[in-house]
Amino acid sequence: MALRAVWKGFLKFGAVSCSIKLINAASESEKVSFRILNRKDRLPVKSAYVDEITGDIVGSEDQIKGYELASGDYLLIEPDDIKRLKPTSEHMLEVAETIDAASIDQRYLDKPYYVVPGDAMSQEPFAVIQKALLKKKAAARASIVLYQKGREVVITPHGDGLMMTTLRNHKDIVSEKSILDGIHVPKADPEMVEIATLLIDKKTATFDPTMFEDRYENALIDMIEAKKSGKKPAARVAPPKENVVNLADVLRKSLEKEGIAGGKARKPAAAKRKSAA
Repeated sequence: MALRAVWKGFLKFGAVSCSIKLINAASESEKVSFRILNRKDRLPVKSAYVDEITGDIVGSEDQIKGYELASGDYLLIEPDDIKRLKPTSEHMLEVAETIDAASIDQRYLDKPYYVVPGDAMSQEPFAVIQKALLKKKAAARASIVLYQKGREVVITPHGDGLMMTTLRNHKDIVSEKSILDGIHVPKADPEMVEIATLLIDKKTATFDPTMFEDRYENALIDMIEAKKSGKKPAARVAPPKENVVNLADVLRKSLEKEGIAGGKARKPAAAKRKSAA
């Protein structure tokens, strides 16, 4: 079944433009979801906006956005006030600039969307843009109105198509300085680093998301199936308790578990040079 496009419009790259569609690249439709019920009659309940003073339910026709002022009063914001702020073209994805794809800070990447040609006539210009970005290993930066909000995005080649990823605002990113300042990182022991590199070598693999497992989701499904069949849900497994006494011993033990003989590391290069001198 073809997935529904969440946005239709035009991609403009200089003088080249083509019709495109955006399709969600991520979905949570397979996740376990719950309804909130009335415990007394087991019927679903729904949320509603309630007047804080009277307790009366306020219908959608009587609801309006309000901006709270310092005085405690509210400035009313009408729907037309919001509409006037929108760009004149809500269906144009125009490339503002291109950047080195490898230079993108991963913290800013938010939600991905597949970008596909909107019609048969757009396939050729779409392919030209896709191949050009691929050849230059570049990403296109653009702005879009999506779900009635302006978003900054980057567009990168993905397979034979394109991927558009919305970006987080700079103000939403927590600076590493606020986290790392004041944290003292001691100088690492070269021998322990060497042991750790052996462990990395042993565990090296290719990135394969199909092997990822949501253990919490699986536990939810097992619990639901147990309750459906009238069985008692499995008891929670307590996390193992292991006190780290000697980091070098722990690293060597990890190597032994991975099948590296004796858990012995290669002699560090620095130590070899010293002994040779």
